Amino acid sequence: MSGLSPGSLSAPAQPGRRVSHAVAARILADRDPVIARLVDDAGPPRFRPPHDSHFAALARAIVYQQLAGPAAAAIHGRLTAALDGAVEPEGLLALSPEALRTVGLSANKVASLRDLATKVLDGTVILAPRRLARVSDEEVIARLSTVRGIGTWTAEMFLIFQLRRLDVWPTGDLGVRRGYGLAWKVPMPSARELEPLGEPFRPYRSVVAWYCWRAAELYAGAADSALTR
Repeated sequence: MSGLSPGSLSAPAQPGRRVSHAVAARILADRDPVIARLVDDAGPPRFRPPHDSHFAALARAIVYQQLAGPAAAAIHGRLTAALDGAVEPEGLLALSPEALRTVGLSANKVASLRDLATKVLDGTVILAPRRLARVSDEEVIARLSTVRGIGTWTAEMFLIFQLRRLDVWPTGDLGVRRGYGLAWKVPMPSARELEPLGEPFRPYRSVVAWYCWRAAELYAGAADSALTR
């Protein structure tokens, strides 16, 4: 790894203004030759703007868990149709568990979706954009992890791709770990080993994670994933 020291990226280029993913990538590339090579090989990071509401994004994540893409898409489409196109907590709770099962959801996923909706409405999970903007990454993860069926990884993906938070470091993600090892030409680190390796890249670790996913695709022939398209 380069000679970066922890905290050397502690301040954005323009204090008080949000830095874009592309600008963050250029800042990182200026400071680390491995990131510079990844930017050359993969181009600027691609983070598609979210098209779902926060609740709908989390509901989609629950539906898609442990299912192949086409099957998950079909079930999600039937759920959306059952909700008349509005995936919101009130509407979801208005459907009986039996009605939710008829769209193809397992009993566990019905329980997870209803738990999510309940905890959004009672304030355990904060999704109102203005309130959410004042909630730290750690608190978002802690609150979401109280929901049945939502773990740390799902919460981290929500932070990175839905909330577009710049400094999330998903150390438990196998693709990030594998890509880090390939990019920096070291043995694949464990989740515990990866944690401190991200410190030099604060406050832009989400961008580094994206390039780790791309490194696994570019250097090991892994199939392109929804995370990098």
